[in-house]
Parts: sequence; C-alpha cells; structure tokens
Amino acid sequence: MQLQDLYGAGAGKEAFRKRTQALSALFEKKTGEKPEEWFSSSGRAEIVGNHTDHNHGKVIVAAISCDILSAVKKRDDGIICIHSEGFPSFEFHVNDLEIDPKEYGKSIALARGVVKGITERGYKVGGFTCCSESTVFRGAGVSSSAAYELLICEILNSLYLDGKLSKVEKAIISQYAENVYFGKPCGLLDQSGISLGGINKIDFKDPSAPVIDSLTPPAGYTLVITNTGGSHAALTEHYAAIKTEMLAVAKCFGKEVLREVPYEEFFAAIPQLRKKVSERAILRAFHFYEENDRVDAAAAALQSGNVQGFLSAVGASGVSSLNCLQNCFVPGSDEQPVSLAIHMSERIIRDGAVRVHGGGFAGTVLAYLADAEVENYVAQMSKVFGKENVFTASVRLPGATRLDLGELIG
Repeated sequence: MQLQDLYGAGAGKEAFRKRTQALSALFEKKTGEKPEEWFSSSGRAEIVGNHTDHNHGKVIVAAISCDILSAVKKRDDGIICIHSEGFPSFEFHVNDLEIDPKEYGKSIALARGVVKGITERGYKVGGFTCCSESTVFRGAGVSSSAAYELLICEILNSLYLDGKLSKVEKAIISQYAENVYFGKPCGLLDQSGISLGGINKIDFKDPSAPVIDSLTPPAGYTLVITNTGGSHAALTEHYAAIKTEMLAVAKCFGKEVLREVPYEEFFAAIPQLRKKVSERAILRAFHFYEENDRVDAAAAALQSGNVQGFLSAVGASGVSSLNCLQNCFVPGSDEQPVSLAIHMSERIIRDGAVRVHGGGFAGTVLAYLADAEVENYVAQMSKVFGKENVFTASVRLPGATRLDLGELIG
C-alpha cells in the first residue's frame, strides 16, 4: 500500500509524517503511553444510486481520499476509550451493550452498536484506547458516521479477530449500529462503499449477500464536492419519508420492497396506486426503477471506456433526484442551496456531470468533471458557497484499513 492509494496522486510523505506525529503526541498526552497500531477509515462518494439501497436496489459508490486517522493501543480490561479531536471523549465496557436512547446521534452509540453487532455473530472482542482526528469533510455528506463505524469495526477485527470479518460483514455490522443504536434509518450504501474501498457497483437485491462488481474510475476526471450549507440534524424525517413512501408503494402489491415488484406491474397499476398513495410516492418509485437502470448503464459505460456515457448517467441521476425523488430542497422551504448549486454547476461544467450527493434536502452536490475544468469550477463555486466548503477528492483504493507506517513513510 502506498500513500497515493490512500490520499491521491498529490500525497506527500512529509505532510503525512507530521500528521501522524501530531496524533501520536496527542495519544501520549491523553494516555501517558505510545500508540501501537494505526488505522484509517475513508469517506465515501455516492456516484449513482440515490436512495435505492433501502429498497434493495443498485448503486455505484466510491471510497474517497479523506479519512479518520487513528492511533490505537490494545488494552486488557475490556474498556473501549476513544478520544476524537473536536468531540467529547467517552469510554464503555465491551459487556455494557444496552441501547440507551440518550445516546442517539452520538459517537458512543455507534461504537457500542458495532461491538454488539460483532458479538451477536459469536465473536469475542476486548478493549482498546484510540485517539483520532479527521479530514472527512464536515457537513459535506461523505458519511463521517459510516467512516467512524467502519473504523471501530476494523480496529476490533484486526486486534481481536485476526481479520475474520469480511468486508460485507463489516458493512452490515456498521449499518446495524447506525440503524439501531444511533437512530438513523440509513441503507447499506455508505458502509459498503467505505468497507470495500475503490469504486464499485453494488446490487443489494439480497442485502445479506450483495453482488459487487469492481470498476475503474475514468482517467482525467476529478470529484468535487460542494457543501452548500444547512444542517442534516433536522432532516431525518425527510430522509425516512423517502423510504417509507417507496415501501408503501411496494405494500400495495403485497411486497416488502420495490425490488420485488416488476416495473411493468408497477406502471400498469398507477391508476389504482393514485387512490392508495400520494403522487409523490409514485414519482419516488419511478426514480427507484429508473435509477437502477442508470446504475447498470453507468457501470457498463465505465467497463467499455465510454466516459461520456458514464457522465450522462450521473447527470440523469441528478435530474431524477430533483424531479422525481424530490430531495434537493426541504418541502415548503424557499431556502434551496442544493438546487442553486446544481443549476450553477450545469452552467459552468462543459465536460462532466453534477447531481445531489447523498441524502439530499440540505448539504452537498457532487460534480464529476474533467481535470482541466476543476480550477475554474472550484473558484466559481467558492465565490458563492465559500472556499472552505468546496472539496476535491480522488477514488481511494482501501476503505477502512490498518496502516503500516513503516511501509507508508519509512
């Protein structure tokens, strides 16, 4: 593994050495000891497949070149103690795994849920001390919670399980932690993207055994993520409504999820569906079916070297999210920064595509554009949304992983 595999072509050893030295010093300050192990867990970018995973759909997702970096030392008292820069420290015993509603939305809930998910599979784990700092873009929708879950999961997998957990198992455990302990009804896209690393097409028809196809990102193109402002904290009900409405359509056919309902059967039943569910629910179902087709088209285009076909599918995903999924602004609100960012991007980009990124409603847009256009695009978006809110990224090969500092920096 090379630094470039983690952080992109511009990664430098000296900058990374300084980062690890600072984190090691923090570890010694907090614990009086030196760290023994190092771990990194990446952010992720959703390329195509907006809000399809929770109905067993298809996605293209990539691990990207930002991460949570952690210095770790194993301990024998069963205590997990975590210090994260900018957040309150916490600790708990690996046998203390009761769900606490007061912990919903907090980091301790994610860690406790991961331990529970692992032990429910018959594994025994122990304690560790961890000091972490993050370059995962705050508020940019690159899934800092999933990065955190996979970090904890990989630390335990490495320290206590000799790497027995597969990448898919780690993703499922992490999703469980977020759903049950953290209180957020996410699908499996975020965790899978970070656990797998690289860029992958994933078919969640059977979520317990997703079909994964590794892809190669297009050469000469860069990801740019723009945080348009707004907090995700008050948006859970809007995210949940997308899933709930899709499931309500599936229920009209006696099925649990839309993936179990053939498109032709859904389309023929629209007159009856209008009497049972809202038109918005029907439009969101349309998005589900058509987005799955776009994932197939985008993957096929990448595999055949058809970059413009790939970008066309990414752009079409954005249009569908705006018109059918309707997750580019909060219903009834005149504050619409995501829609503004998308419309601006369409006027700036000549060779590329843009779409809402992740959950939507507030937050971020994703542009995939030619390297030659990146400087101008970043400058134009920075004028409106602030330079600190426009991030470039590359696809990262490993997702959540143990690091060998000797191998990386000598």
